[in-house]
Amino acid sequence: MTTNGLLQIAFYFVVLLALAKPLGSYMARVYEGKSLLGLDRVLGPVERLIYRLCGVRPEEEMDWKGYAFALLLFSVISLLVLYLQQRLQQWLPLNPAKLGAVTPDSSFNTAASFTTNTNWQGYGGESTMSYLTQMAGLAVHNFGSAAAGMAVLAAFIRGLARRSSKTIGNFWVDLTRTTLYILLPLSLVLALLLVSQGVVQTFSAYKTVPLVESPSSMQTLAVGPVASQIAIKQLGTNGGGFFNTNSAHPFENPTPLSNFLEMLSILLIPAALCYTFGRMVGDTRQGWAVLAAMTIILLPLLLLCYSQEQHGNPAFAGLGVDQAATALQPGGNMEGKEARYGIANSALWAATTTAASNGSVNSMHDSYTPLGGLVPLFLMQFSETIFGGVGSGLYGMLIFVIVAVFIAGLMVGRTPEYLGKKIESYEIKMASLVVLIMPLIVLLFTAVAVVVQPGLKGLANPGAHGFSEILYAFTSMGNNNGSAFAGLSANTPFYNTTGGLAMLFSRFWLAIPTLAIAGSLAKKKLVPASPGTLPTHTPLFIVLLIGTVVLVGALTFFPALALGPIVEHLRMMAGGV
Repeated sequence: MTTNGLLQIAFYFVVLLALAKPLGSYMARVYEGKSLLGLDRVLGPVERLIYRLCGVRPEEEMDWKGYAFALLLFSVISLLVLYLQQRLQQWLPLNPAKLGAVTPDSSFNTAASFTTNTNWQGYGGESTMSYLTQMAGLAVHNFGSAAAGMAVLAAFIRGLARRSSKTIGNFWVDLTRTTLYILLPLSLVLALLLVSQGVVQTFSAYKTVPLVESPSSMQTLAVGPVASQIAIKQLGTNGGGFFNTNSAHPFENPTPLSNFLEMLSILLIPAALCYTFGRMVGDTRQGWAVLAAMTIILLPLLLLCYSQEQHGNPAFAGLGVDQAATALQPGGNMEGKEARYGIANSALWAATTTAASNGSVNSMHDSYTPLGGLVPLFLMQFSETIFGGVGSGLYGMLIFVIVAVFIAGLMVGRTPEYLGKKIESYEIKMASLVVLIMPLIVLLFTAVAVVVQPGLKGLANPGAHGFSEILYAFTSMGNNNGSAFAGLSANTPFYNTTGGLAMLFSRFWLAIPTLAIAGSLAKKKLVPASPGTLPTHTPLFIVLLIGTVVLVGALTFFPALALGPIVEHLRMMAGGV
């Protein structure tokens, strides 16, 4: 690791943590219905018009079952609309490249992907999707799926904060306010900043230009409404990209400043929501404790990834290849990485995009060293709770908080409590579903893929690395992340169908038990703190929470990791790779 690289990483986290409080405070005001610094005067009429057009009564709240039904209804309609857009795009406008209809299996996979905030892409965007599909289909779903996740979080926080209440909010109100007052303003600002750096934003047709090296030869440059989609894909932890090479493409991520802004956007809202949580439950220390646990888990894994990539490949050292960082070269393992960003920013992006439910990339994870590639894989296997997706990451981490409180209660022999609410058998049963469903989905689909011919047919590499490619794919889809090792040919009926099912199961089978917990907690009375109450904002509890998250992830996935990146690393060190 280099001093310059470490300073860039440190600067990133300083800026991120500095922005968490002001943005988190603002988002708390959004969900509490308070004044929004004049923005509500501008957008308030738009909000009220939406309610009238949709027949929504904002003053009427829902119980958890009504909230869950609204979430599912919105998601089903979103999925069907996007599926039809892809199947009919050859007859729809804004298609200057005259791209044909997307195949049924790929359309299903993509519709499931963008509806669930996964944004897994088994296709090349510039060669598959029209401008209308990219903009009115994919980008719109980026707003909708992100807002839905944040709405579920708002409902869960209300369940923790309210006493003797049968309701946890109104899904349609939370969805609308999240989109209008949080995602749209932030996306507008970021899109303008990205355009200033050279990210393209146009409805013009693809451009045909001569090659610099051979003016007589021509190439086609894909362009389109890129900046607007990139802004929300990062801020909404959606991931994906307008272009096939994602944020490694110079039209999508042209400068070091655009790279920093896009990376910052990945964790900005998930970090700020921790402070939002603290404000809404009346104790900001609770939010800072959760944010501290997330950061403490992420940093060592990020440094492991960076050190492994900077160290390079010992096989190259045996051939006399100089992999040392100097003023003339970045050193280390530069395969699959952009020279514009180097190893530090590539590793930082890889760690943040998989810690969050983002999945965008500025380097190819398939080209990482075995342990370097293990880090993004392992971060996803934490159930996307280390920052995680907007909304879904924090409510996933709060489920682990409930589990940690339950474990602590068992250790001292008393009924566990969290924020003055008793944690009883119903909450633990629902929390167990949230914790166990994701590993079941990932490991079951991986096991099927490695023993059936359609699953093995997509492999580009044999042995341990090939197994890692399949494990990574289903870990990514089963955690609604969307990144890929890129060595697996996943645009096939087998992977499109199984992957689409994995994405749908992992999104809604986790969100619904979370809402059930919120409904149960909202009904409970506040239990006064006693000398035996476990404080949940102290360093001791942060350590307990980290241990709970790490142990669940390690114990669940370590056998699979041992068959993939770990054995590949041992072979590489022994000269077998």
